[in-house]
Amino acid sequence: MTEPRHAQHSRTQPSYAHGTSGTVLLGDTIGANLARTVAAWPDREALVDLPSGRRWTYAGFASDVDRLARALLASGVEAGDRVGIWAVNCPEWVLVQYATARIGAIMVNINPAYRTHEVEYVLRQAGISLLFASLRHKTSDYRAMVEEVRGKCPRLRETVYIGDRGWEAFTGRGTPDLAERLRIRASELSCDDPINIQYTSGTTGFPKGATLSHHNILNNGYFVGELIAYSEQDRVCVPVPFYHCFGMVMGNLAATSHGACLVIPAPSFDPAATLRAVQDERCTSLYGVPTMFIAELNLPDFAGYDLTSLRTGIMAGSPCPVEVMKRVVAEMHMEEVSICYGMTETSPVSLQTRRDDDLEHRTTTVGRVLPHIEAKVVDPATGVTQPRGEAGELCTRGYSVMLGYWNEPEKTAEAVDAGRWMHTGDLAVMREDGYVEIVGRIKDMIIRGGENIYPREIEEFLYGHPKIADVQVVGVPHERYGEEVLACVIPRDPADPPTLEELRAFCAGRLAHYKIPSGLRVLDSFPMTVSGKVRKVELREGYGL
Repeated sequence: MTEPRHAQHSRTQPSYAHGTSGTVLLGDTIGANLARTVAAWPDREALVDLPSGRRWTYAGFASDVDRLARALLASGVEAGDRVGIWAVNCPEWVLVQYATARIGAIMVNINPAYRTHEVEYVLRQAGISLLFASLRHKTSDYRAMVEEVRGKCPRLRETVYIGDRGWEAFTGRGTPDLAERLRIRASELSCDDPINIQYTSGTTGFPKGATLSHHNILNNGYFVGELIAYSEQDRVCVPVPFYHCFGMVMGNLAATSHGACLVIPAPSFDPAATLRAVQDERCTSLYGVPTMFIAELNLPDFAGYDLTSLRTGIMAGSPCPVEVMKRVVAEMHMEEVSICYGMTETSPVSLQTRRDDDLEHRTTTVGRVLPHIEAKVVDPATGVTQPRGEAGELCTRGYSVMLGYWNEPEKTAEAVDAGRWMHTGDLAVMREDGYVEIVGRIKDMIIRGGENIYPREIEEFLYGHPKIADVQVVGVPHERYGEEVLACVIPRDPADPPTLEELRAFCAGRLAHYKIPSGLRVLDSFPMTVSGKVRKVELREGYGL
């Protein structure tokens, strides 16, 4: 007697999930959505900049956005024109984000860490006609770098510097008599229009410009905020860069779509300034990549900060070690902290843990699929969907998938297939309960003597070593095995780092022999992208030279 088909099917449930939801997608443009928030909570705080002491209510913020939008119109910026923003975190960054959206210009995010040749590439590739830039930050003199490349970028007709009289002179062009022109322009926009180009931090070659619409990023920010129960009562501390999706979508758009307040603690990440902002502004939510939370927890005076106002926040960018998550929940009062997973090309979030998930789900998985998003895990070689519990490439589909890479249709076709599935390049396992574990990048997987090794598993284990504060594991060439395991560690006490012998003894009998590191590098810090991801390619390149 054969089993019913449904019984056979239940034993081999495919690695596919769809985020059904009773909450509908927003059909707004970003400008229309902001107007709705302003109408509901005009007198609530929208934006606080602690370095300058400036504050905006929603009514005041909308007024300044419109003034800047009118100035853009007066300067000849058309819908679809590219407007660059090359700046550290500051209120003007946020104003440019919403003002360009108001008139249908495409804002191009430029990494504040870029050097001259990288800036020239982005200015030319995106065809930027107007650029907003910081004057300087740390060792970067932005004005000098722009002057150096200006002659090679024929489309760039004007640069406005934030922090000098040029900004005030520019916004002064936005006279009230342009209000009707702004209203007409806004009424002509579609939520599916491209509104943002974000250059992905490629590890080889030049970055690609992921092109995103109002619909992409507004909905993603909205649903991320929904899943951590944002309301007009929330105050969100954003120490992550606005240049990246984490800051401008999960931060800015999640807040403004719920009437919450954005708090800028510093121009770039400063652990003490971040905790001071949470304390002084009574923030309810805090963002960061795991290395940021580690830096905050390791401050000598950490216990002196009053963080009792916190209830939630977002950790993203890379997996969170169990011990770090325990301290974030217990000592930072972030009982409802959420793990998010995604990529620039998907606006960015595809998977997220929920407010009531347990510690195990928050540290071993990246959550389950967002509302209105689909996810599947496929065999990288055949594209066939894997059974649940088996590793493969994670793919996602839905409203969040980018329109494409700017002016690069062939690269778009490599990433987004004919079924509109975005291929993430990440190796993942979908559990029976629909939660997803990221086990590594396809390109980061170590193949040692035919054995597949996922660095995440070894990293998680080594976090338990008493001498290790942080660790990254990479594969390095080996004559006999093809690849070998290298552990790169930041010691808790620089004067007493672990030795390779101590490391191997710690692993013996607890990790399979082929997973035990055969090499060790002790470092002061890891090479990072501006969005907080460790550049593993640099850890590999520097070894053995």
